[in-house]
Amino acid sequence: MIDMTRVAIIIGLVGACVAGGASAQPSANLTGTYRCIQMCRDGMIGAPAFVTQNGDSVNLTTETGESLQAWPDWNAPNSRLWIDARDESAVYSPDGMRIQFDDGRVWERDLPPPLIVRRAPVVYGR
Repeated sequence: MIDMTRVAIIIGLVGACVAGGASAQPSANLTGTYRCIQMCRDGMIGAPAFVTQNGDSVNLTTETGESLQAWPDWNAPNSRLWIDARDESAVYSPDGMRIQFDDGRVWERDLPPPLIVRRAPVVYGR
């Protein structure tokens, strides 16, 4: 006869294993153009930086043009990236608007200017 405590432990372990690997990719869509706004390399404040996300693989092009590959940090996959080539991590905001690296650099999403639609005045007549 199997002890009910053992059954509960086995069910809990199986559930933890299934739930643990559910989401390995960043929770926010990070793909887009960013601007370096703080601690930029070579004094390139305002220079563009690019992020391309494909599943759990994230490609970064820094403000200096350096290409790096990043992955979700195993310790905090929903808020941090790990850049293996630089041995550093980066924290990103839940909405993906800001990325802050361990060395102090900060990238902010570069949004296009708002679209302004102007309408011609209405002319009433025959």
